[in-house]
Parts: sequence; C-alpha cells; structure tokens
Amino acid sequence: MPKTNKMKLAVGVTGASGAVYAKVLFDKLIQYQDQFSEIGIVFTENAKDVWEYELGNTDFQKLPFNLYKTYDFYAPFASGSAGYDALIICPCTMGTLGRIASGVASDLISRAADVMLKERKKLILVARETPLNLIHINNMKTLTEAGGIICPATPSFYSKPQTIEEVAATVIDRILQLADIKTNSFKWGSSKK
Repeated sequence: MPKTNKMKLAVGVTGASGAVYAKVLFDKLIQYQDQFSEIGIVFTENAKDVWEYELGNTDFQKLPFNLYKTYDFYAPFASGSAGYDALIICPCTMGTLGRIASGVASDLISRAADVMLKERKKLILVARETPLNLIHINNMKTLTEAGGIICPATPSFYSKPQTIEEVAATVIDRILQLADIKTNSFKWGSSKK
C-alpha cells in the first residue's frame, strides 16, 4: 500500500458550551480537506444538545465526515494500529478532561485520547470552562506532562474579528496550527489578514 502524506484526524465534540468552536472547526476542515485521508468525528449526546441549543440547528448531522457513535469502540481511531495522527477535542468539558487525565477510557473520545497519548501522537484539548478550580488545573498539568496540549477556548483580538464566528476562528486557527494543518490564517507580525 503506498504511503500517503495526508493526515488521519479524529475530532471529539463534548457538551461544553461553545458549539460555535466545533462549527468553525468543521467549516475549516471542509476548507482544508485535501490535507486529510480520513476524518472521523464523534459527538457526545450532550454535545448534540448544546449544538442545537446554542446554534439553533442540527447541521452536525450533515457533516461530510465519518460519524461514529459515542460507544463505538470499533471506530478506527480507538486503536493505535489505525495510525491516526491527531485527535482534537473541541470543546472539551472538564469531566472529559478529568477522565482522560485519570486514564479512564469509558467512551470513544476518552479511548481515542488514551490512544493518542500512548502512541505519542497529537492530542489537543480545547478546554471550555471558567473559572478553573485546582482539580481542573492539576488535570491539565497531568495531561500536559503526558504529552497532551491544552488549548483553552480563549480568543485573541489582534486580527480584529467582526463576528462571533471570526472570534471563534482565532482559537480554531491556532488549534489547526498546533495539529500541523496548513492554514491561511492571521499570523502576528504578518501584513496579511
């Protein structure tokens, strides 16, 4: 089988507030889909509810990616042998983050995260909570020490975003860069917007 330079990516969406981050992430993945050989998606039930509540639609059902059920341990990214390159959990609840930090792989998202850590692949958790308590901070420390990347859903404003989606894109563009996905986004010190 010929080797491809295209990435295999998994995305988990949990029930934290911030469905707009997931929506913008999927919009960008569609835009850059020529960089991927596979994109697998898993939503928790709470994530679907939050998406519908916050965005007023069920467009997550129309995504052009492989959608897996929360407890489908036959999904390819549930095993290191499938060779996935990265997992982005966006947004990531503190409960999900805590289970991953504790090594509890009780659903497909936490199992896929465990796989990324053990295979030394990219695990990016888009933490969406405020304020943080010491348990959250210690869990983030544990995951960082294990090789995960905590990328809080904290937007930047130096690109002068004008809409909520543009604000969310400041976070998503950074996540894509962390995952080694080539983007055409604002970079500090660049004259291009």
